[in-house]
Amino acid sequence: MRHIPINPTARRKWMKQVLPLTVGTLLSPRAFSSPLDLESGLRPNIKLSLNAYSFNALLMKQEMSLTHLFQFCAGEGLQGLDLTAYYISGYPVVPPDTYLYNVKKDAHRHGLHISGTGVRNDFTHLSYERRKKEVQLVKDWVLAASKLGAPVLRVFSGTQKVASEDRNQVWEWMLADFRECALYGADHGVIVALQNHNDFIQTADEVNQVMEAVASPWFGLVLDIGSYPAEDPYQGIAKNIRHAVNWQIKERVNQFGVQEPVDLGQLMDIIAGSSYQGYIPIETLGEGDPYQKVRGFLRKIRNVLQEKNLGPA
Repeated sequence: MRHIPINPTARRKWMKQVLPLTVGTLLSPRAFSSPLDLESGLRPNIKLSLNAYSFNALLMKQEMSLTHLFQFCAGEGLQGLDLTAYYISGYPVVPPDTYLYNVKKDAHRHGLHISGTGVRNDFTHLSYERRKKEVQLVKDWVLAASKLGAPVLRVFSGTQKVASEDRNQVWEWMLADFRECALYGADHGVIVALQNHNDFIQTADEVNQVMEAVASPWFGLVLDIGSYPAEDPYQGIAKNIRHAVNWQIKERVNQFGVQEPVDLGQLMDIIAGSSYQGYIPIETLGEGDPYQKVRGFLRKIRNVLQEKNLGPA
């Protein structure tokens, strides 16, 4: 092919015209977040994951190893595992890189993606020194999440009893802590995501206030369907779903203080009508054989996903 020389002046002119468009496109918010076009006929790309907390008792007693958990997930045809950090050796101290890399390798060899992990932080302490320790805990596990290949680190608001006269101050401190953690997450490719957990943050409106105040593409929501104590849970889910980067799909929802079985059809209709893409980790709780509880709940969810034509299950 004959090389055609380009006039240097014309080249500079072309670069001035094209580069701003290219850079602008790359750096625009739309480039980092492209919601599903519901008019395109594409169906949501939904994948199933298991939250390791479903086997909390066995894991905490060390009666179940991580390899055994991976084997179970693979045997059930799951695509991901939300590996809560409590079950990683040494927590809250982050173990050596070799340990984390072996966990990631073991999950991969079982055909699993670590869809998320999480810590139990508390940003509602009045003590500045204590809150800084809590922020450092999150940062430490942001690094661990990046080494595990987990795109999301789940965090909480907090559970301290806060007097009404202190609530506004705690709210501002908490937002500042979330912003600091999100900035750190951005530096390491990990989304820091608040789980609404019926603690300091109680309502869907408060969840939206937090998301809009932090206002970072590296801060999102782990949408816990069981933690809307003071409102219709499906209305709460619909209000918050635009911020969801991961989930806690539970067997029950909190209907104005009463535990009711989740209406999976209604839930999946909300998800189908949104722009959410990705994993929906399930979590089973309470008494009973965790193996059978997970299998039974998975069966119900798969049936609904098939009925709704929602992604591979």
